[in-house]
Amino acid sequence: MIISKNIFLKVILLFTLITLLAPKTYGSSSDEEKYKYLDLFGQVFDRVRSSYVEEVTDQELIEKAIDGMLSGLDPHSGFMNEEVFQEMQMDTEGKFGGLGIEITMEEGFVKVIAPIEDTPAYEAGVLAGDYIIQIDETPVFGLTLNEAVELMRGKKGEPIEITISRANTEPFEIEIVRDYIKIRSVKSEVLNNIGYLRITSFNEQTESGLLDAIKKIEKENKIKGYVLDVRSNPGGLLTQAVKVTDIFLERGEIVSTRGRDKKDIRRYRAKKSDRTNGKPLVVIIDGGSASASEIVAGALQDHKRAIIIGTKSFGKGSVQTIIPFQVSNSDNLTGIRLTTARYYTPSGESIQGKGIVPDIIIEQGEFESFNYKRFSESDLKDSLDKNNEEDVEENVDNELSEFEKRLEIDYQLRRAFDLVQGVSLFNEIQE
Repeated sequence: MIISKNIFLKVILLFTLITLLAPKTYGSSSDEEKYKYLDLFGQVFDRVRSSYVEEVTDQELIEKAIDGMLSGLDPHSGFMNEEVFQEMQMDTEGKFGGLGIEITMEEGFVKVIAPIEDTPAYEAGVLAGDYIIQIDETPVFGLTLNEAVELMRGKKGEPIEITISRANTEPFEIEIVRDYIKIRSVKSEVLNNIGYLRITSFNEQTESGLLDAIKKIEKENKIKGYVLDVRSNPGGLLTQAVKVTDIFLERGEIVSTRGRDKKDIRRYRAKKSDRTNGKPLVVIIDGGSASASEIVAGALQDHKRAIIIGTKSFGKGSVQTIIPFQVSNSDNLTGIRLTTARYYTPSGESIQGKGIVPDIIIEQGEFESFNYKRFSESDLKDSLDKNNEEDVEENVDNELSEFEKRLEIDYQLRRAFDLVQGVSLFNEIQE
C-alpha cells in the first residue's frame, strides 16, 4: 500500500506548522536540517502505514506520533484527542467520569500520585505510590500514559481490574467499578474549637468552598486555630492554589513560575487579608500531596504562617499549559499538554523533584491501646478524698462521632490537633 501524495503533503504540512509555531530553541538546527528530519518522518510514516502487521488509520498514526513527541519530553506532556480534551475540561470543573486517580509514568509503569477522596479508586483502597502494572488483561509496561488512560476509561458501572504493585507486598488485583464522579473539593469539621479543613483537589470550586467552610466555622464556634489537610491531594489548578494560599496570608509572594527564558518569570502575590485573622495553622502533607498542594504548603512554610507536618510531598513542580488545536473541517478541539515552566516557592526553591519537607516529620503510625487499670490517690485505702464518702459514678457519654473515631486511628491528624491546641495555649500565655 503506497501513501498518496496528498496525504503525504498534509502530514509534512502538519509537522512543519508544529515546528514553526513552536518557540525557537537555543542552538536550534537550520531550516535545512529541520526539513531533512521532517522528510525522514514522512518516510517512516509511509513505511509504517504500508508495512505494519495490522492496518492503522492515518489519524491513529499521526496522533500517536504527536503523543510520542510530547510524552518523550517528560511524563506530564502529552496529546489529548477530542474525547480526552473534553473530559479534561470536565475534570477542572470538578465533575468527570472514571476511577478517580491522578497518575504519572515512572520506569515504564503507571504510578499513582494520589487517589481522589470519595472516588471508586479511593474506596477500593488504591494508595499514593502504588504502581499499576496491569489493566484487565493488558500489561502496562510498554504503554504510553495516554494509552494506559484510555484502557482505564469506560462507561459508568463497568468494572475494571487493575493489578497493583505496592512496597513490601506481593502484587495483587483490585476490582473497581467505574463511576461518574462529582468531586467535593472542600470538607470541614470542628472539634474542641479547632477547625478542620480538608482539600481533596484544586478545581474551580475550591476557593469558594474553603471560604464558605471558614465562614460557617467562625460563625458557629469560638475557633482556636485550624488544621489544613492536603494529604493525597494530587493538585489541580494553579489559580486555585494561589487563591487558597491568599486566604491565609496578609501579603507577600505565593509562588513564581519560571520558563526556559530567564526573563520569563511570573510572580503571584497575596492580595487579600488573612481570613482566619492569624489563628494558629497546621498543614498536613504526605507523599501524595503534589503540584497545587505543594504550592500552598511551600508558601505558608516560607512565610512562617503555618507549621507543616507529615512526610515529604511528591515533588511535582512543573507547569503544564493546555494548548487547544482545532482539527480541520471539525468543530471539535484536540489539545496538547505541554510543560512550559517550573514552580518556585517564595524563598526561590524549586519544588520539582524535591518536594516540600515538613517542619516536623510525622510518619503515619497507629495508636496502640493497653487495657490496664489506672490508679490515682483516690484509689488508695483510707484516702482522705474517699474517707466516709460514697462513690459517685458519673454518667459519661462514651459515644464518639465519626470524626472522633477517625482521630483515634489517624496518627498524623491527631498530632496536628494537638499541635494547634498547644500553639493556641502558648499564645494565650504570652498575652
